[in-house]
Amino acid sequence: KRLLIVVEEKRSFVEAQIREALYNLRADSRPDIVGKTDLAGAKLFPATMELSPEIVGGGLSRLLREAGLNVAAPPAPPTPDRPAGLLRRIPAFCAGCPHGTSTKLPEGSFASAGIGCHFMAMDENEQTRTFTQMGGEGGSWVGMAPFTDIPHLFANIGDGTYTHSGLLAIRQAVAAKARMTYKILFNDAVAMTGGQPAEGGYTVTQIAAQVHAEGISRIALVADETERLPPASALPPGTTRHGRDELDRVQRELRDYDGISVLIYDQVCATEKRRRRKSGKYPQAAQSVVINEQVCENCGDCSKQSSCIAIEPVATEFGRKRRINPSSCNVDLSCLKGFCPSFVTISGPPKAEGADPRWQAREAEFAAGLPEPVRAQTPWRGLFAGIGGGGVVTSGAILAMAGQLEGHQVSTLDFAGLAQKNGAVVSHVQIAADASLDVVRIPLGTANFMLAADLAVAAGPGVLERCAPDAAVLGNLDLAATAEFKRDPHLVIDAGLHRRVIERTTGAQGSLYLHGVRLAERLFGNAQAMNTLYLGLAYQRGLLPVSEAALHRSIELNGAALELNLRAFLWGRILAAKPELAAEILGNAEPTAPQDLDGLIAHRAQALTAYQSAAYAARYRQRVGEVVARETAIFGKPGRLSRAAAEGWHRVMAYKDEYEVARLHASATYGKDPVFHLSPPVIARMDPLTGRRNKIAISGKYALPLFRLLRHGKVLRGTMLDPFGRQEERKWERALVDLYEADLREALAGLRPETLDIAILLADLPDSIRGFGPVKEANYQTAMQRRKMLLDQLQNPPDLRQAAE
Repeated sequence: KRLLIVVEEKRSFVEAQIREALYNLRADSRPDIVGKTDLAGAKLFPATMELSPEIVGGGLSRLLREAGLNVAAPPAPPTPDRPAGLLRRIPAFCAGCPHGTSTKLPEGSFASAGIGCHFMAMDENEQTRTFTQMGGEGGSWVGMAPFTDIPHLFANIGDGTYTHSGLLAIRQAVAAKARMTYKILFNDAVAMTGGQPAEGGYTVTQIAAQVHAEGISRIALVADETERLPPASALPPGTTRHGRDELDRVQRELRDYDGISVLIYDQVCATEKRRRRKSGKYPQAAQSVVINEQVCENCGDCSKQSSCIAIEPVATEFGRKRRINPSSCNVDLSCLKGFCPSFVTISGPPKAEGADPRWQAREAEFAAGLPEPVRAQTPWRGLFAGIGGGGVVTSGAILAMAGQLEGHQVSTLDFAGLAQKNGAVVSHVQIAADASLDVVRIPLGTANFMLAADLAVAAGPGVLERCAPDAAVLGNLDLAATAEFKRDPHLVIDAGLHRRVIERTTGAQGSLYLHGVRLAERLFGNAQAMNTLYLGLAYQRGLLPVSEAALHRSIELNGAALELNLRAFLWGRILAAKPELAAEILGNAEPTAPQDLDGLIAHRAQALTAYQSAAYAARYRQRVGEVVARETAIFGKPGRLSRAAAEGWHRVMAYKDEYEVARLHASATYGKDPVFHLSPPVIARMDPLTGRRNKIAISGKYALPLFRLLRHGKVLRGTMLDPFGRQEERKWERALVDLYEADLREALAGLRPETLDIAILLADLPDSIRGFGPVKEANYQTAMQRRKMLLDQLQNPPDLRQAAE
C-alpha cells in the first residue's frame, strides 16, 4: 500500500486538493493520504503556527515506524520546568508613545483596534475589545450596531493605515450612516514597521479636508502641543481645535453626536522623535521629569494615567518606589497627570547619571596583559534574548557580520513582532566554517550560547528549549519590570528565580550572571552599552567563534557610538578576566529596608522622629513592642507578624500630609530650575469630569521657600490649629491610627496558629492604602472592605469552620 504524506504550514490547502484530484482513482491504485492527521485520525502536523524541523521529523519518524521501518525516534526536546512567578514579557507602548494617551476612552465607551501600534491598547484595558484587518476599521461596527444596545463606538486607525486603505472604511461608514467616531492617530510615522513616512505624506490639514469632503461635518483636532494645531482658517468649517488635556471632554462630546465624526489626534511617534533628536532633526526637550522617591507612594496612578514604561520600580530603604528612567524617557509629560506631589520638572533633556571617571582612568591598566582566549568551535549557534529597543538584536548582528568578515557561512533570524519597549525579541545567530547550516531557526536543544540580556525572555517559552544542556549563558541580573507593573505596584520581580530556571536547563558551570545594566551605567553612563560589554565577556571566555579583529571591524561598520562600543567591548574582556572588579565597580548595594526586625524598628522609629518627634517615635516602639511580645509568647520568637506590624504602624503613623511633603521636598536636591506639580487644597480647582483637583505648576523659586517654612508646621499636625486637618482625607487618616490599633489588639487577643495568617494580613493592610487624594481614598475604601472580611475570618477561622462542618 502506498502512503502520500503532505507537509504544509497552516490549513490543509494542498492536502485537500490532492484528495480531490485522486478521488476517482480505483481504490487499489489510490494512495492513502495523511497530513494534518494520520490514518487513525490522530493529530500529525499542526494547522496553526509554524512547522519546525522537530515537528516534521517527529511526525515522519512516527509514520515510518508505524509502517514497519526501523527508524529511531527523535530525541525528546528539553522541557524546562517553569514555576509560578516568572514574568511574561508582553509588548507595550514605547515610553511617551502618543497612543498611551490617544487610545484612552471616557468611562463607559468602547473602541475597536486595527493594524498598527495602537493594537496594543487591547492589552491596556477592557474598553478596546475587537480588531480588524488593515482598511476594515469600523466595518464590523457597521454590521453590529443594529443588533446591540451600545449607542456609539470609537474606531482607532493610524495615519499609515488611513493613507493605505482606511479612507475606504470611513467612506463605507458614512454611506451606512453609522453612529461612531473615527480616531485618526496621526503620529507622523509608520512606527510599527520601522518609522517610515506614511505614503502620500498627508498633513493634518489635508486629512481634515479629505474626510470633510467625504461628508463628515463633525471634526475635532487634538494635539499634545497647542502650537502644532493649524489655524482655523486652514481647516474645514466647524472643525474644533483642542489641547491634549481636553481629550476626555472632546470624546464625550463626539460620543453624544448623532452621526459619524472624526477626531484627529496629532502627536509625533515617541521612537521617531528620539531618532530625530539623535540626528539633530528635532529639538531637544526643554525639560525633563524626576520623581522624589521619598514622596512617592508607589500607588501607580502615574503609570495608569500615562501608560508609560519609563516609569520604573526602584528599591529604597522604605520599600519599592518609582523613578523615571532617563535613558528611555521621551518627555511625553503625561505622567504629570498622576495625582501625586512627587513629580518635579527640571530644565534640560533627560540625563542619566554620568559614568564614574575613575574607571576610565584605570582602563589601560586593567587591559594590559589580557590573555588571548581560545575560539569556540563551529558550527556555532547562539541566542540573543532581550527587550525590544534595548540593542540586543544589534549585538547579534555585529557578531554575524564578524563571522561574514572571516569568510564563515552565517545565518540570522530575528523574532521581533510587536517588539516595542518591553516586548520580547530573540535573535538566532548561527556560524559555520562550511555550508552545513540548513535551517535559520536554531533547532531545539542545540544552542551553544545565550546572551540573556533579559532573563524573562531567556526563560520564556520557545527560547530556553533551544539551549543545549551544556550551553553557556551570560545573564543580566537587572531584571526590568514588565508592562504588568503599570497595573500591579506589587509585581514580584525575582531575578534569582529566573536564573535558577535557566540554570536547570543549561550549563551553569560555564555561565556568568552580572548586573549588566548597572555596570554599563556606572562605567559608561549608558545602559545600552551592556550588550557590547557582554560581547566582550563572551569573547574573553572563549564562547565566540570569531576573532577580536573581526568584532572590532564589525563594530566600526555598525557606526553607532563607535568609541563607546569599543570601550564596552574592552571592559567586557576585563570583567571576564577579573570578575572580582564587578562588585568594586558597583559599590554599595541598592538601598533596601533593614532585614532584621530590630534594625527595621530602629530605622522606622528614627524616621518618625524626623516626621514628628521623639515622643511620637516612642509611641511607635511601644505599639510594635506589644506585637513582638505577644508573638514571642505564643510562638517562641517574633516573626512575620511582628515585621508586618512594624511596617504597618509606620505607614499609618507617617501619613504624608502637606507638612511631610514639604519636608521631603525641602530636604531633596534637584537639577536646574525645578518646577513642582502640585494640587494644593483651596487653590487648585476641581475638574468636574474626573472629580479630582487640577494640578498646578509652581516654580521652585516660590515653592522651595514655602516648603522650608511649611515643614515646621508639623507641630500643628492633628491639633485644632492645623489648617489642613479639616480635610476629609486627614480626618480618616488620623482615625485610621486608632482603627489599626483596635484591629491589632483584637488579632493579638485571639492569636493562635490557625489565626496567625489572618493577623498578618490585618497587620499588612495599611500597605495597600497608598497614594494621595482620590487615589488613596479609593484604596482606603477597598482596604476597609477587606478589613471587614478579615475580621470575620478572625472570629471564625477557615479551618475551624471546616472542622465544625
